[in-house]
Amino acid sequence: MTATPAWMGPEMATLAAAHKADRLSHALLIHEAPGAGGDWLARWVAQLVLCQKPVQAPCDTCPGCRRVATAQHPDLLVLQPLEESTQIRIEQIRELSEELSLTSHQGAYKIAIITPADTLNRFAANALLKTLEEPPPRTLLMLVVTQPSRLPATILSRCQRIRVRAPARREAVAWLEATRGAGDWNAVLDTLGEAPMLAADADPEAVVQVASEVRRALEETVAGGGDPVAMAERWSRAEFPLRLRCIETWLTERIRVQSGSDGFFTKVGAGPYLPQPNAVLNMGYLFELMDGVRELKSSLDTPINRGLALEAVLRRFAPGRVARGRGL
Repeated sequence: MTATPAWMGPEMATLAAAHKADRLSHALLIHEAPGAGGDWLARWVAQLVLCQKPVQAPCDTCPGCRRVATAQHPDLLVLQPLEESTQIRIEQIRELSEELSLTSHQGAYKIAIITPADTLNRFAANALLKTLEEPPPRTLLMLVVTQPSRLPATILSRCQRIRVRAPARREAVAWLEATRGAGDWNAVLDTLGEAPMLAADADPEAVVQVASEVRRALEETVAGGGDPVAMAERWSRAEFPLRLRCIETWLTERIRVQSGSDGFFTKVGAGPYLPQPNAVLNMGYLFELMDGVRELKSSLDTPINRGLALEAVLRRFAPGRVARGRGL
């Protein structure tokens, strides 16, 4: 596994103590801030339980720990949406339940990691509930979620919840440097948010370059320049999810500027957004744009025309919308 994330220390200590006292729940709900490391913690727990050196668990060196790290342990099952699907389906849960009912290969625990568990469809969730209510002996289920509210209350009530917070910036940068080496990680996190696990899978130079390009293009468009049609066509062909995140970050920055801080909003401006330094932001319209970008992000796995969908969003940044009373 990668370097140990410092921000997970308390959760790791709690889980290790529970396992040592033989009080580890048969079902854990790992509620993570996006990109904060829920999957990492789930695999660490799997190493803790399947380690062949109990006194040192997880030792990270025994065959059990190494097999977990490479996702090749015979008693570890990882369940995710199938390729080109956005949901975990009932057939997958039924196969998982059958596998968990079998004796473990090494006479220890059988472990299942379901991630992201908030993609379970209704039928799959109902099927999983039966396993949670009557778990086979020496089994451990871990559900990794970012939106636990999408799961039925009956599942939530049968799991011990572990919260993985978003790390402080210094913690995230330190972990990224230890895991990936030197890089402009502050700039990457400025774009991706406090999501070091997401940043670790990215090319830092590419992220910074794309973020700079998107920022420049959006500000040109708001000022009356730019070409939304050409931008949409070009952006839809390369780094599309990253560009959507950059647009979302750009909007978030302007919402924070309008609020004057990170505090609560007390007044929503009604004036148009103009390119001058002292312009008034229409806060309501900024939130409408944010909703549009997030809706597009949520539809990435559907058969949409990405170029046309993005063009519809980018056109709303143009000053012409101001003249029609729907400016930024």
